[in-house]
Amino acid sequence: MSKPDYIVSDIHLGAVPAETERHFVSFLEHVGNDAGSLLIAGDLFDFWFEYGEVIPGRHFRTLAAIARLIDAGMPVTMAGGNHDAWGGRFLTEHVGIVYHTDPFRIELGGRPALVAHGDGLGRGDFKYRALKAVIRSPVAIGAFRALHPELGLRLARAVSTTHAKSDEDLSAEGRAGFLGSWAAEQLDANPDLAWVVCGHSHLPVLHEHAPGRFYMNAGDWISHYTYIVVQDGVAGLKVWEPALRGR
Repeated sequence: MSKPDYIVSDIHLGAVPAETERHFVSFLEHVGNDAGSLLIAGDLFDFWFEYGEVIPGRHFRTLAAIARLIDAGMPVTMAGGNHDAWGGRFLTEHVGIVYHTDPFRIELGGRPALVAHGDGLGRGDFKYRALKAVIRSPVAIGAFRALHPELGLRLARAVSTTHAKSDEDLSAEGRAGFLGSWAAEQLDANPDLAWVVCGHSHLPVLHEHAPGRFYMNAGDWISHYTYIVVQDGVAGLKVWEPALRGR
């Protein structure tokens, strides 16, 4: 039996209590003992931006834990989310993460998957589609990089609305519904796909769209502390109980 692939998303380090990060580091230690790979489907950080050689320094324990997984031979793949789409050489070269800013394909449980964080996807997500085009543009990135890093970090924290959005994200009429519809379209259009994986909505989902073919969303670590395990073609949605008990 092969080792399982683990999926997690929307931890939002920086917008959650410090205790959540300690629980997440413990989760990563468990991943190191049990998993064959780790997929982070976006928004590991509530804000991440690389100013050349300068990086945010608050979450070094998490980055060190991920680096230990990679150094031990485990592949760790990350989709850049709307909060951490500005990864660069530090994440890829120093930590060793395989980092993507656009939807990408990967194998999970020995079967093909399409992975996307989810911001700007779906027919109704007009706000995020427009915002994504602006904040990921070279002009906007260059302008932000021109700011002093301390000013940039303060600005990013001031405009973050992570907690304000956490309830509305659970609505079937909101982001969760848009992403579910988008995932169904991808599965219909690509019969070779076994899985479509997203984050962004903060709502845990393991939905069988067709026999043996699933839309999966690992939820978040703001309210749910959930993750997905895929092994030998079978997926399971799980809760990291120590974090849930610590609320």
